[in-house]
Amino acid sequence: MPRTPARVLSSSALAVLAAGTLLASAGCSAGSADGPRRKGGGHTSSPSARPSAPAAPAAGALTDAQARAALVTEADLGDPWAPTQGAATWRDTMLKATADAPDCRRLLDALYTDDLFGGASGTRAVIGLDDAMDEAQLRYQVLALPRADVDRTLAWLRELPRTCRHFTAKGTGGAPHTVEVADARLPEVGDARQGLRVTMKGPADQEDAPVLTLDVAAVRVGDDTITVTDGGLGDVSADVTGAVARLGAQRLAEVRKQGRVQI
Repeated sequence: MPRTPARVLSSSALAVLAAGTLLASAGCSAGSADGPRRKGGGHTSSPSARPSAPAAPAAGALTDAQARAALVTEADLGDPWAPTQGAATWRDTMLKATADAPDCRRLLDALYTDDLFGGASGTRAVIGLDDAMDEAQLRYQVLALPRADVDRTLAWLRELPRTCRHFTAKGTGGAPHTVEVADARLPEVGDARQGLRVTMKGPADQEDAPVLTLDVAAVRVGDDTITVTDGGLGDVSADVTGAVARLGAQRLAEVRKQGRVQI
């Protein structure tokens, strides 16, 4: 299907993200963590007669200020993205659904609440962005969660393209919706990652039923985690999700490396 104007603009914003990624990479003396598998600029210190102090140990738990500094914002994405004005209508009309299989029901609950980790407590910074031209929404989060919990969730996400590849969900009023879950490739960033593309169509008895597409990404960067969801009823670009995940992982790694409590 032809791309809508909003999606053309969203794809052009990739150039902004790419530029930010290059600047972030250039500003670091060492690369971001890469495993197997949402900007700080560099500066030059003036010479000093005092001997260099040993490097400070790595900071402890992620602070609220650090989490906020690591967010990817509308300034990174450019037009037509702007701060969210509230939940999209498709969230309640389509995502408020359930399924019989436990894993598929858990996935739908996580997508509806924008929380892959089940309401776990800890440091969390969140930003919601709207593409008003296409009624698309992007939600980006930075979280400090136990590494073991994150890895368990990532392992669960990796199984979903098999366990929930194709299933029927019951929407509001019991209307059936068809749901498909597929693996989505992410850039090689962070220490562990998983991406999904979820498509939901329905109600089944409605001609020209709407199709909701959601791209989901979760990346663990050391002891911290970022998540991205980008969804809408139009043409959702997987490139946007991947670019946001890449820039977010690099930004989080840089914020952590700075080791400052106040950002």
